[in-house]
Amino acid sequence: MAVGDELAQRTGLKLLHNHVTIELALQFFPFGDPAFYRIVADLRRRVMEEVAASNLPGLIVTYVWALDDPRDKHVVDEWISIFEAQGRQALFVELAASQAVRIERNGTEFRLSQKPSKRDRDASEQRLVALDQRHKLNSTDEFDGADNYLRIDNMNVSAALAAKMICDRFGLAPRPL
Repeated sequence: MAVGDELAQRTGLKLLHNHVTIELALQFFPFGDPAFYRIVADLRRRVMEEVAASNLPGLIVTYVWALDDPRDKHVVDEWISIFEAQGRQALFVELAASQAVRIERNGTEFRLSQKPSKRDRDASEQRLVALDQRHKLNSTDEFDGADNYLRIDNMNVSAALAAKMICDRFGLAPRPL
């Protein structure tokens, strides 16, 4: 989310970080409830459809992709098709950091201000560790040779530098002054 925010500031693109929809759905249904998942999916899809059909130059989306789960691949493919149907291209950036670094970042003031459900630090850490144990969250060769893909090991890279690296790699123009 921090990299997405920096990228949005640098480019002027809008950011849809995954917790925008999660936090809204949690106001009505608990995590895991089928209605929770439907609301999250519908909100994300509708935002993407509207942005893809608009004159906005693009959209930054954050997502924790379980690469070993075919359902996640299906979701991402649907999102890509929304933009491709409007003649747009999807670009992928994978951020990789150790579990320890991600746990530390999980408690930053900025993250907690944007993600109220993460404020119970113990529960949040347990969910992060469990997700790591259950799924493959970093790629190995899934994107080999893809021109629209960038992997950044951001263990020791600031969000601002990661955003610059993304802009440089994909030729994203800075926000007009």
